[in-house]
Amino acid sequence: MGKTRRGKIQRICSLLCALLLFLSGETRAYAADPVDTTLSGVSQTAEEEQQATENAYNMTVDSNELTGWPQGPQTYGEAGIVMDMDSGAILYAKNIDGKAYPASITKVLTMLVALENAEEDQKVTISQDSIDFLEYGDAHIGMTPGEELSLTDALYALMLASANEVAHAIGESEGEGYDWFIEQMNETAQRLGAVNSHFVNTNGLQDENHYTTALDMALIARELFLNYPEFQEISQTLQYTIGPTNLESESRVFQQAHEMFYEGSDHYYPYAVAGKTGYTENAMNTLVTCAEKDGIRLVCVVMKTHGRNVYTDSIALLDYGFSSFQKLDLAGAEESRDISEIEEGAYVMVPEGVDFSDMELTLMENEENPREGTASYTYEGNPVGTATVSFSRSYLEENVPQILEKSDGKKENGLPGWVRFLLTAAGILVALTVLWFFIALAIRRKRRLERRRRRRQRRRRQ
Repeated sequence: MGKTRRGKIQRICSLLCALLLFLSGETRAYAADPVDTTLSGVSQTAEEEQQATENAYNMTVDSNELTGWPQGPQTYGEAGIVMDMDSGAILYAKNIDGKAYPASITKVLTMLVALENAEEDQKVTISQDSIDFLEYGDAHIGMTPGEELSLTDALYALMLASANEVAHAIGESEGEGYDWFIEQMNETAQRLGAVNSHFVNTNGLQDENHYTTALDMALIARELFLNYPEFQEISQTLQYTIGPTNLESESRVFQQAHEMFYEGSDHYYPYAVAGKTGYTENAMNTLVTCAEKDGIRLVCVVMKTHGRNVYTDSIALLDYGFSSFQKLDLAGAEESRDISEIEEGAYVMVPEGVDFSDMELTLMENEENPREGTASYTYEGNPVGTATVSFSRSYLEENVPQILEKSDGKKENGLPGWVRFLLTAAGILVALTVLWFFIALAIRRKRRLERRRRRRQRRRRQ
């Protein structure tokens, strides 16, 4: 898989910046008192697990507390979120800031960092360290030290077979090595607004210092989905074969573990387009699912799900997201005097019956270009969408007047840039006209002198 340095389009960059605003208490209606799911530990008896399951089901669904918000389903997970990927709207929220162990959905971030830093013809080499940490029951595909894979094969093994030795080898094979790769994972998470996470490995095997939240995983999966089509391509592959390697003459065949992609499965979901499974004893069942229906693209994350409910919960949440909300186009509705232009196609995602006037607007300037920025919309404190905007002159004069003094076409020495351009062009034209006048005058004078000389010569001959 070649190096994939896809340019992040301005809209996506702005959306991600705006999501940082959503993490503050000022813009979040339910940011207080998240439940740390790592503290509940592992149930030792069937009775304890039954009680833990009931407790998870009865946990507060924070988005249900919003006035006029559609009532979302109770779930058997201790954290869950549904986010509209294009607008950034949070449609369902249950303990989305609560600390949780991710298990193998960690590999969504591993894939993202691998693709962001991949070199042409990237090779992944299996080291002894990639094998030594494995314990009985850990997912793997039987690689041996010294084997080499293409990055493409490695990503299929990572995402479909959840191969832990391959996950480790990917981290070792890029950039400056494994520790550097882990740093990139954490830096990438922070950049995306996933500020309540900390990652210490590439595979998600249990470590008390390796944790995330439902919201953070939604942000990470969203970034991978929107910018790297490999996520969908790999997820929708039900069986994949890695051919013979430099050390192995036999092929390796493995299947997609995410049951929502299999027609005929009890958990088949026709709108699923990407995702990743996860499980450890401490994390319990975790699941990331991206789905698309009627032009709406959602990401659903459920964490620490009790029993065999991870798929039924995810399906219920996605159905809720698709059926309970509507798009409101921003271009035709936004009338703020602070905004002169808003990106085409931008929208907010709100419950049926909610009017645009019910939204609250927050503006954030682009550090590199303060004439543009991000408009973030909330309803009852809940994020419902963002859009890239151009600020009006009155906004700039009030908030960033220094930008109007720069020689960038806005204003300099009291004159707009286009006026200065026309004056400069006119000056050049006048100068050329004067120059041409004197050249023509000199040519005419020379011709007169030449005619006089010829007349004198003719007179002498006569």
